[in-house]
Amino acid sequence: MRNPKTLMKVGVVGTVLVALCCFTPILVILLGLIGLSALTGYLDYMLFPALAGFIGLTLYATWRKGKTEACRAPTATGKNHD
Repeated sequence: MRNPKTLMKVGVVGTVLVALCCFTPILVILLGLIGLSALTGYLDYMLFPALAGFIGLTLYATWRKGKTEACRAPTATGKNHD
């Protein structure tokens, strides 16, 4: 994914979804409904690294977006950095 806007969208949507599953009982209820409630003890091992990964992706996309916009800004000579 070379487009920082796409990275930002994926990062933010992933962060919101994982945070929703992490801090509310939605995933526990869904696992209970489909008969996999024994797996709820292992959710922390999966959700917290996923949350950290998506937050990292969002921060990386923010950094890339700022870097891309800085390269597009004209310098004092009127030329771009490209």
